[in-house]
Amino acid sequence: MPALTSATALVLDALARGYRHGFDILDATGLPSGTVYPILRRLEEEGLAASRWEDAAKAQREQRPPRRNYELTAGGRALAEQARARYPMLAGMAVRAKTRRA
Repeated sequence: MPALTSATALVLDALARGYRHGFDILDATGLPSGTVYPILRRLEEEGLAASRWEDAAKAQREQRPPRRNYELTAGGRALAEQARARYPMLAGMAVRAKTRRA
Protein backbone atom coordinates (compact mmCIF):
# COMPACT_ATOMS: atom_id res chain seq x y z
CA MET A 1 0.00 0.00 0.00
CA PRO A 2 1.38 3.45 -0.89
CA ALA A 3 2.20 5.88 1.88
CA LEU A 4 -0.83 7.96 2.73
CA THR A 5 0.83 11.33 2.29
CA SER A 6 -1.24 14.47 1.92
CA ALA A 7 -0.51 14.47 -1.84
CA THR A 8 -1.70 10.86 -2.19
CA ALA A 9 -4.78 11.74 -0.13
CA LEU A 10 -5.57 14.64 -2.48
CA VAL A 11 -5.29 12.40 -5.56
CA LEU A 12 -7.43 9.68 -3.95
CA ASP A 13 -10.05 12.25 -3.01
CA ALA A 14 -10.10 13.73 -6.52
CA LEU A 15 -10.59 10.25 -8.01
CA ALA A 16 -13.32 9.47 -5.48
CA ARG A 17 -15.11 12.71 -6.44
CA GLY A 18 -15.17 11.68 -10.09
CA TYR A 19 -12.16 13.37 -11.63
CA ARG A 20 -10.93 10.84 -14.19
CA HIS A 21 -7.98 12.10 -16.23
CA GLY A 22 -4.68 13.69 -15.34
CA PHE A 23 -5.40 17.30 -16.24
CA ASP A 24 -8.64 17.29 -14.25
CA ILE A 25 -6.82 15.76 -11.27
CA LEU A 26 -4.09 18.39 -11.58
CA ASP A 27 -6.72 21.14 -11.54
CA ALA A 28 -8.69 19.59 -8.67
CA THR A 29 -5.67 19.09 -6.42
CA GLY A 30 -3.42 21.98 -7.37
CA LEU A 31 -0.51 19.53 -7.42
CA PRO A 32 2.14 19.53 -10.16
CA SER A 33 2.23 16.81 -12.81
CA GLY A 34 5.53 15.52 -11.40
CA THR A 35 3.63 14.63 -8.23
CA VAL A 36 0.26 13.48 -9.61
CA TYR A 37 1.38 11.07 -12.33
CA PRO A 38 3.78 9.07 -10.12
CA ILE A 39 1.01 8.77 -7.52
CA LEU A 40 -1.42 7.52 -10.19
CA ARG A 41 1.16 4.95 -11.33
CA ARG A 42 1.72 3.74 -7.76
CA LEU A 43 -2.02 3.49 -7.12
CA GLU A 44 -2.38 1.42 -10.27
CA GLU A 45 0.59 -0.82 -9.43
CA GLU A 46 -0.94 -1.47 -6.00
CA GLY A 47 -4.33 -2.35 -7.50
CA LEU A 48 -5.98 0.70 -5.93
CA ALA A 49 -6.77 2.33 -9.26
CA ALA A 50 -7.30 1.12 -12.81
CA SER A 51 -6.85 3.05 -16.02
CA ARG A 52 -7.87 2.80 -19.64
CA TRP A 53 -7.36 4.95 -22.70
CA GLU A 54 -10.44 6.65 -24.08
CA ASP A 55 -11.58 5.93 -27.60
CA ALA A 56 -9.13 7.54 -30.03
CA ALA A 57 -11.96 8.50 -32.40
CA LYS A 58 -13.58 10.61 -29.66
CA ALA A 59 -10.33 12.42 -29.01
CA GLN A 60 -9.82 12.97 -32.73
CA ARG A 61 -13.32 14.45 -33.07
CA GLU A 62 -12.47 16.83 -30.23
CA GLN A 63 -9.09 17.57 -31.87
CA ARG A 64 -6.92 16.55 -28.92
CA PRO A 65 -4.79 13.60 -27.84
CA PRO A 66 -6.55 10.62 -26.21
CA ARG A 67 -6.90 10.80 -22.45
CA ARG A 68 -6.03 8.09 -20.00
CA ASN A 69 -8.90 7.78 -17.54
CA TYR A 70 -8.38 6.53 -13.99
CA GLU A 71 -10.88 5.00 -11.61
CA LEU A 72 -10.57 3.75 -8.06
CA THR A 73 -10.98 0.04 -7.35
CA ALA A 74 -12.79 -1.17 -4.22
CA GLY A 75 -9.48 -1.06 -2.34
CA GLY A 76 -8.85 2.45 -3.62
CA ARG A 77 -12.26 3.62 -2.46
CA ALA A 78 -11.54 2.19 1.00
CA LEU A 79 -8.18 3.98 1.09
CA ALA A 80 -9.88 7.22 -0.01
CA GLU A 81 -12.19 6.90 3.00
CA GLN A 82 -9.15 6.42 5.26
CA ALA A 83 -7.57 9.48 3.66
CA ARG A 84 -10.66 11.58 4.37
CA ALA A 85 -10.60 10.50 8.01
CA ARG A 86 -6.88 11.26 8.32
CA TYR A 87 -6.94 14.56 6.39
CA PRO A 88 -10.08 16.55 7.31
CA MET A 89 -8.88 19.36 5.02
CA LEU A 90 -10.10 17.26 2.08
CA ALA A 91 -13.69 18.30 2.81
CA GLY A 92 -12.75 21.93 2.18
CA MET A 93 -10.86 20.98 -0.97
CA ALA A 94 -13.99 19.32 -2.37
CA VAL A 95 -16.03 22.48 -1.85
CA ARG A 96 -13.43 24.66 -3.58
CA ALA A 97 -13.12 22.23 -6.50
CA LYS A 98 -16.89 22.19 -7.03
CA THR A 99 -16.87 25.98 -7.19
CA ARG A 100 -14.14 25.95 -9.84
CA ARG A 101 -15.96 23.33 -11.96
CA ALA A 102 -19.27 25.21 -12.05
